[in-house]
Amino acid sequence: MREWRDFSDSKSYFDLKEYDRAAYFLRGCKSQKAYFLYMYSRYLSGEKKKDDETVDSLGPLEKGQVKNEALRELRVELSKKHKARELDGFGLYLYGVVLRKLDLVKEAIDVFVEAAHVLPLHWGAWLELCNLITDKEMLKFLSLPDTWMKEFFLAHIYTELQLIEEALQKYQSLIDAGFSKSTYIISQIAVAYHNIRDIDKALSIFNELRKQDPYRIENMDTFSNLLYVRSMKPELSYLAHNLCEIDKYRVETCCVIGNYYSLRSQHEKAALYFQRALKLNPRYLGAWTLMGHEYMEMKNTSAAIQAYRHAIEVNKRDYRAWYGLGQTYEILKMPFYCLYYYRRAHQLRPNDSRMLVALGECYEKLNQLVEAKKCYWRAYAVGDVEKMALVKLAKLHEQLNESEQAAQCYIKYIQDIYSCGEIVEHLEVSTAFRYLAQYYFKCKLWDEASACAQKCCAFNDTREEGKALLRQILQLRNQGETSSTDIAAPFFLPASLSANNTPTRRVSPLNLSSVTP
Repeated sequence: MREWRDFSDSKSYFDLKEYDRAAYFLRGCKSQKAYFLYMYSRYLSGEKKKDDETVDSLGPLEKGQVKNEALRELRVELSKKHKARELDGFGLYLYGVVLRKLDLVKEAIDVFVEAAHVLPLHWGAWLELCNLITDKEMLKFLSLPDTWMKEFFLAHIYTELQLIEEALQKYQSLIDAGFSKSTYIISQIAVAYHNIRDIDKALSIFNELRKQDPYRIENMDTFSNLLYVRSMKPELSYLAHNLCEIDKYRVETCCVIGNYYSLRSQHEKAALYFQRALKLNPRYLGAWTLMGHEYMEMKNTSAAIQAYRHAIEVNKRDYRAWYGLGQTYEILKMPFYCLYYYRRAHQLRPNDSRMLVALGECYEKLNQLVEAKKCYWRAYAVGDVEKMALVKLAKLHEQLNESEQAAQCYIKYIQDIYSCGEIVEHLEVSTAFRYLAQYYFKCKLWDEASACAQKCCAFNDTREEGKALLRQILQLRNQGETSSTDIAAPFFLPASLSANNTPTRRVSPLNLSSVTP
């Protein structure tokens, strides 16, 4: 009876965040529930003191430099209980957290797997385990309990590992098994589409989710990222105000507001809200990464590097943080450093063209042109998001005086721009037409050169060159110069090239498609 009274009192103190007081009254309690609360209170007391010791003026970037002094003592005590097999599922979970905090990753994984076997319905243990898995091979060697919670875990870890197709299959099987109304699964599917940059699909699912559960806050920061990418300012403003009314002291709310200010180019205010988010939860991955982006916008590279490094400490699988570090060191003109970070980002996102283009640019700066060519071609092969890989590859061929390959790349670039219905005033379209006009002129293919020169006249930066080339072609034709027929067919543009008649010939790819950097 006395133990129950002490436990009840301690639980009240725990809820009031008086952790030392809670631990004091639980000292002599024998039950496993009371023992867990006793040890967990001591752990949280150490975490609270660690945060309190951090100098406030330094801000959240320095969090993590002060250690929790209670960890080693807790490890010794929990280790004895573990060896005696006296820990329940919650005790094992806490033991795993302590081991993870001490960077004993292998031991932590074993303990979290054991916790999942003892108490399979404790999602916290599954999530902690998820944070320690770095690749699919590592997942194969885990002896996980055969329970329906395992399916949720696998779907979640596949999403984290960017194995989106497998994740979507798992979520679909869970929906078919009876979880069709689960807003958690719907939100995770939206996150999966966000990860593969299918923005329209992700936005559609999030909008439907908002209709089903208008007071939901979880994952709304991801929704705000999508609105930010699409520059949907009114929608992002509405979302920020709505979440602020629901709960302005949630991490997700702070991130949404931060994104709103960032979209308005008020980067100081945006960084302030991301800092508020980190005060609420120092291990919130998205806030670290987004704050790094804001510091980049403010040209504060040292603070950006610190923020990205903290993001990687929280989750080594965050490709955005690795990519952000690469960009930061690129600004600092440190190509070997940025090459390392871009490689890490590419390993996490092997089919993301942005990582490959960044790698190519880095190799180019280091004068490793063969590797740069491989990266640009691979970026095109996996689906170039920004439509720049072929242009960069063409310019590289220009530098190497490989005129035919450069022409081939420019032709394919023009075909892609026109076929996907993008605005013709794409940054490099005029460059492509100018090069092709000069290339065909040198090859004495007057019709093709004339067609490309006419297209040059449609752009401000190439208009004069296009007119000059047309005059030269007319002059040579008047002098009796005839068109050459010696050039290989794959490099021809169609003879008639108007705004509504775009290049359609498929050109043979460069012999680099099987090579990855």
